[in-house]
Amino acid sequence: MSPTLAELEVGQEVARRTIEVDRARLVRYAGASGDFNPIHWNERFAREVGLPGVIAHGMWTMGAAVGVVTEWARDPGAVVDYQTRFARPVVVPDPGAAQVEVTATVGAIDAETSTARIDLAVVVEGQRVLAKAQALVRLAA
Repeated sequence: MSPTLAELEVGQEVARRTIEVDRARLVRYAGASGDFNPIHWNERFAREVGLPGVIAHGMWTMGAAVGVVTEWARDPGAVVDYQTRFARPVVVPDPGAAQVEVTATVGAIDAETSTARIDLAVVVEGQRVLAKAQALVRLAA
């Protein structure tokens, strides 16, 4: 059952998930998105341009984070607005994977428009990778 506005209060945590991203996932995302920039798959190139290593696509990170909200809302169409700023790259080790931790909290409720602003904390190794990540979700009263 989908959440309702009446069940929510400001400050309430509504979802939490850790999302793993490895190099294989980056390659699959590159194929799906058409973004084959070598900073997302070539360690040598990424370091040559001043990065600490291969980094996840910003749009992958953004999409993975809002996926936590769409799962909670049980309806991707309920998200009527989503915005963020990129704070730092998600470095993806090889071998291994980066762990992207997403926590979704109610930031504001607007009963007049039947919306809740869901604030996302998106963190890797204790560092925020997305800043001011906010999704506006339309819910039943």
